Amino acid sequence: MARKVAIVEDDFDQRENYRDALEKSGYAVDTYANRREALIGMRLNMPDLAILDIMLENEMDGGFDLCRDLRALSPTLPIIFLTARDTDIDRVSGLRLDAWDYLTKPLNMQYLSVRINSLFRIVDSLAQDPETTKNSSSMVINDLEINEDSMSIRWKGEELSLTLTEFWLIESMARHPGHVKTYENMMQITRQSYVERNTINGYIRRIRNKFKEIDPDFKHIQTVFGVGYKWNTNG
Repeated sequence: MARKVAIVEDDFDQRENYRDALEKSGYAVDTYANRREALIGMRLNMPDLAILDIMLENEMDGGFDLCRDLRALSPTLPIIFLTARDTDIDRVSGLRLDAWDYLTKPLNMQYLSVRINSLFRIVDSLAQDPETTKNSSSMVINDLEINEDSMSIRWKGEELSLTLTEFWLIESMARHPGHVKTYENMMQITRQSYVERNTINGYIRRIRNKFKEIDPDFKHIQTVFGVGYKWNTNG
């Protein structure tokens, strides 16, 4: 069965160009012109991947709002922003919402198809990776409990409010306590194509703050200066 891609784009001509290109690449395609239509449609029939413009009709940040809505419905849905907005602020905002990629217009249709295909390969590798599937129901390390089925993390019995990327980063460090996760490792773990060291540092800073809201003495994520981070069970 063909994988389904949802396109949310308010410009009719662009929307149809995307549809034609992706259908020629073998994907089933649903299209929506605005956030409301897209949310209703995807609640009824969740796609395998969503492509969102940011400015949707009269909503300047409609795509960002839709991304938040979709994350609540499906934490693991691959989402691509495809937009004319090319500032670093917009890129960072999109990736902080756990988009898997941020692409700017105009875009070669062949490149879009190749990028979607590469993201689906990541989805398949995650499903088949024994490192992520073994003992998938839960993993307990002292006061840390990770439930991969619900993609939730508890610290000292209290659940943290995490984005999907934050969950992935914590899980990757905690699975091998004491082992350093380099910046390069962590960039790959985010499943995002536009990631810098400062972006990783920002993720870790927010993760630490969320742990400290529960436990002010939390010190289990250790910085290895110039290299990356590790989970220290004796922190």
